[in-house]
Amino acid sequence: MTTPSQTVGPFYSIGLVNDGQSVLDPDGVVLEGQLFDGQGEPIWDGLIELWDAAGGRWGRSGTGPEGNFSFRVPADVPCFEVYVFARGLLRHQWTRVYLDDADDDVLERLEPRERATLIAQRESTGFRFDIRLQGDDATVFFAH
Repeated sequence: MTTPSQTVGPFYSIGLVNDGQSVLDPDGVVLEGQLFDGQGEPIWDGLIELWDAAGGRWGRSGTGPEGNFSFRVPADVPCFEVYVFARGLLRHQWTRVYLDDADDDVLERLEPRERATLIAQRESTGFRFDIRLQGDDATVFFAH
């Protein structure tokens, strides 16, 4: 018998991702990462969306063969909403990514380990933010 989680996807990157959708700010910084499942395996057919509520900017990136995604985002925005779509998810997952360990009401309510899952790591090429759907280092997700 087929269950709903077996019938969802992998359709996200086939018709929903177009060139240029991952650029929220052409002069911004790179925000890249990988999407992982509960076993630590990359999810190659996922979809990540970013929303910059302060600037009203939106972006979309499909994941590549190693679960990789990439955006160009404004450097002066402290936080972005992140929406994750992947096979097996009946509903998208919602989280945030912070470019710095900001003084923020949401972050202050989390324990240090949970808080760390929402803060992008600074690298020489920009920022890195890996998303883990399950497991010991799972990213914190919020209710819809």
